[in-house]
Amino acid sequence: MSAILVALLVLVLVALAVFSVIMLFDQRRAQARLIKERLADESKAPERADDDQPALIRDEQLSNIPALDAILRRSDRVSAIQKMLLQAGIELRAGNFLGICALAGIAAAVVGYNVGGRVEFAWVALLVGFLLPYSYASYKRTKRFEKFEEMFPEAIDTLARAVRAGHAFTTALELITSEIGEPIAGEFRQLYEEQKFGMPVRDALMNLTDRVPLVDVKFFVTAVMLQRETGGNLAEILDNLSYVIRERFKIQRQVRVYTAQGRLTMALLMGMPPVIVAVMSTLNPSFIQPLFRDPIGHTLIVAGITLQTVGYFVIRKIIKIQV
Repeated sequence: MSAILVALLVLVLVALAVFSVIMLFDQRRAQARLIKERLADESKAPERADDDQPALIRDEQLSNIPALDAILRRSDRVSAIQKMLLQAGIELRAGNFLGICALAGIAAAVVGYNVGGRVEFAWVALLVGFLLPYSYASYKRTKRFEKFEEMFPEAIDTLARAVRAGHAFTTALELITSEIGEPIAGEFRQLYEEQKFGMPVRDALMNLTDRVPLVDVKFFVTAVMLQRETGGNLAEILDNLSYVIRERFKIQRQVRVYTAQGRLTMALLMGMPPVIVAVMSTLNPSFIQPLFRDPIGHTLIVAGITLQTVGYFVIRKIIKIQV
């Protein structure tokens, strides 16, 4: 085992030991501090001005380790990661997620160094391994939003039927949580509970657009807020909105058919170089080894990866049509 690998493992063990000690000694102090802050907020409640609107606050920890949680709260990027995890439906705190990314990066670096035998390969593998969990979370977020969009017209129809049957808008929100599956049910359940526990309906709707930043959701929230301010037939508005969303889906499916050739071209161009390298390494290793051992080969690899990345974004820009 090389000295670099030994030093890397020692660094990981020391970091884990330090975090474990901090967690053991700081856990009770954090709980006491949290109780103290809540009591202080309650004691200040009578001093609130009459025109101040009460806010519904949910305390979300970014890490189970209190000391690390206090550090992570100072970073907007970590808060954005926590928001992405919530939107992806992944029940992990941002601190734990970053720890998984770090462990994945270290494991990939060890494998890359053992396979390639060079420090450069270890650094590249470290970066790739660190980004893999983030890519997975981003993929889950995209799939969850796609499922939400697909089920959203049905939820709007259910809401329109409930309003037409005489239910209040806030009561109709509760019906969606029992009639429609996830992820619609979870988001509308949170919307219903927020307004139920005292948050203004307008603020609860704005929170929905923040959790699910989709165009259709923004249309829905805008239509509901306008109806509540100016009046009108809410059931008819919701029916028209559901029709518009379904028509958008039809156009999107037609666009996917028209851009199928471009997407296939992108997949082939991105997949061919790694496949060719893997096949040549198996059939004729002596032919492909200079690409990894010679300095000119290293330059060609960097140039090839750069051009592949540029080509990917160019083709993606061409085939991505907003509807």
